[in-house]
Amino acid sequence: MIGNQEELVGPGALSRVTWALRRAELAVQTLKEKRLRPLGMVAAHYTLLMSVHSEPGLIGAELARRLNVTPQAVASLVTRLESRGQLERREHPRHRHVQELHLTDAGREAMHAADEVIADVERVITEALGSDAAGHLRALLNQVTDTVRDA
Repeated sequence: MIGNQEELVGPGALSRVTWALRRAELAVQTLKEKRLRPLGMVAAHYTLLMSVHSEPGLIGAELARRLNVTPQAVASLVTRLESRGQLERREHPRHRHVQELHLTDAGREAMHAADEVIADVERVITEALGSDAAGHLRALLNQVTDTVRDA
């Protein structure tokens, strides 16, 4: 049993870059969820709609890999968005058991409304940091992504 609270984590655990990234991610996610709620949407809906918008015809399994969630989670989100008329499944032209995902007009409208909300969250952050610091942060985060991907 560890007797001293300091021994529970390594020295400087609360000042680690990874801890700061996680706290920032949670804060941004919370603000997105709060701002999307009046639209009847959650951030996962926006992410899925944006993914399908950027690559019409994606299949659920590929979308799950890209979003780092289970295929079951994607299927549940797709079913919800499909029931709202925002997304549709179409038979793959060569593989009849594979269904491609496509936005509907309602899906494009919902995505546009949600994107305005997300752009406002971006403005809040950019205004607080200033455009130079925001650009620098974006570059640093891209560098983190590349570093971790190559590790």
